[in-house]
Amino acid sequence: MKKFKAHILIVDDDDRIRDLVKEYLSQNNYLVSTAKDANDASDKIKIIKFDLIVLDIMMPGKTGLEFTNEFKNKINTPILLLTAKGEPAERIEGLELGADDYLTKPFEPKELILRINNILSKTKSLEFKKVIEFGNIKIDLKKQFIYRNDLNLKINNTETVILEKMINSPGKIFKRDEIANLIDLNKERSIDVIVTRLRKKIEESPKNPKYLQTIRGEGYVLWIE
Repeated sequence: MKKFKAHILIVDDDDRIRDLVKEYLSQNNYLVSTAKDANDASDKIKIIKFDLIVLDIMMPGKTGLEFTNEFKNKINTPILLLTAKGEPAERIEGLELGADDYLTKPFEPKELILRINNILSKTKSLEFKKVIEFGNIKIDLKKQFIYRNDLNLKINNTETVILEKMINSPGKIFKRDEIANLIDLNKERSIDVIVTRLRKKIEESPKNPKYLQTIRGEGYVLWIE
């Protein structure tokens, strides 16, 4: 069986560009899927875990920027934006929203391959931590347990998703709506309840937290020693 370097999703409403990019990548030993627009892409990422998304910015309906804003924090998949020459503001906005790189149309096939290889090599070296120890605490996201002193405390799927993001972004302040987007939950008070529950598992004194702290008016942060 042929072994592919990675599975890439190409999202572009232009049939010609979609076919050309697919051909370039297939010739370079990538497994390639395509989507004609953001909605089509949304359906595919719900059932397939892609290694990278090549995403056109200007598409009818939901734009590439809107797609990036909606899904970047949910799927943890790198995104390479395809942009027109006259779109500097959109390129900047895309990077601010979390895209990993951009390529201006028209582009050389070799440059596309080089940029993809560069993103994937960085992603491989920055794989998410699944087990971490700090203070007297060990968090194992694979087993979904927090070990504190002699306690073995089970964490659920929602808590695991939140902790994975925080563990891999220590010191970053997560706003309530950002956490809500991670777990598809819109009620802010529910976020507070989930964080309070996590504190009881992590902290010696949940009412005076040392690690999972509230930044008033901003959100929550995980301080790891």
